[in-house]
Formats: sequence, C-alpha cells, structure tokens
Amino acid sequence: MTETQYAGFWLRFVAYLIDGIVVGIVQSFIITPFLALFGLSLTAMESMDYMSEEESIAAIIGMASGFGGIILVSAIVGIAYYTLMEASKYQATLGKMALGLKVTDEAGQPLDLGKSLLRNLGKIVSQLIFMIGYIMAGLTAKKQALHDMMAGALVIKK
Repeated sequence: MTETQYAGFWLRFVAYLIDGIVVGIVQSFIITPFLALFGLSLTAMESMDYMSEEESIAAIIGMASGFGGIILVSAIVGIAYYTLMEASKYQATLGKMALGLKVTDEAGQPLDLGKSLLRNLGKIVSQLIFMIGYIMAGLTAKKQALHDMMAGALVIKK
C-alpha cells in the first residue's frame, strides 16, 4: 500500500488560480447581460439632476440591489462549480485535475454531495478570517485547510 501524499498549499493555490479562470469565464457569460443593464441604468442616471430626491434614492437603491444580485449569482456559480466537480466521479475541479489532485474524505473515499457542499461553504469562513483558513493548509500535518477540517476532507495527490 502506498503512503498518502497530501497536496500542499502551493499546489492547491495554483489549482485555485486555474479554477478561478474557469469560474470567471462561466460567470462572465451569466453576468454580462446584467452588467449591460447596469450600464444602461448608469446612462439613465446621468439625468439625475432632473430627478426628484425620491426618484434619485429609488434609482440608487435599485442599482445597489442589482449589484448585490450580481454578487449573489457569482457566489452561487462558484460554489456550485466546486461542489459538483469535487463530488463527481473525478473528485476534482479542472484545476485540481490539471495538477493531479483529488478531494476525498478522511477514509480516502469520494465526498458525497453534502460533504462537498459543506467544504465549499466552509471556504466562506476560511476567507472571512483573513484567509487564515486557507493558510492552515500549509501548516497542518495532513495539509488541511479549515474548510477541509470542517467537512472531514483531504486534498491528495493521485
């Protein structure tokens, strides 16, 4: 039996960069139409000098909520990509596949959809604490980030 080789911080970081490009492309196809509408709204707002105070406030609130929607859709696309790819038969995103990595549970089995979703939602926590959750992957024995620990997951070399 061969010894498990855990994927360290830098390998995972490069995989994340590759995946960022993939997710960015997908997001651009989904979000570009909304940005076009947003641009049209900005053009319409050039006439704010002629709007009443109430109309100006309503226009600003509408734009802010539209921008919030774009952020929400963007987050959903990213979480869906990582969750579905890591719970698939490949056990990896395209970035991880390119580097010969895969995601397993602590027993070496594939993640089910629930654990994969927990792992990827856990990335929000890893980010909120100044990325310390990600940095942990370079400091722990099994190279686990905080979100890996939360879901009982490992990123290993194939």
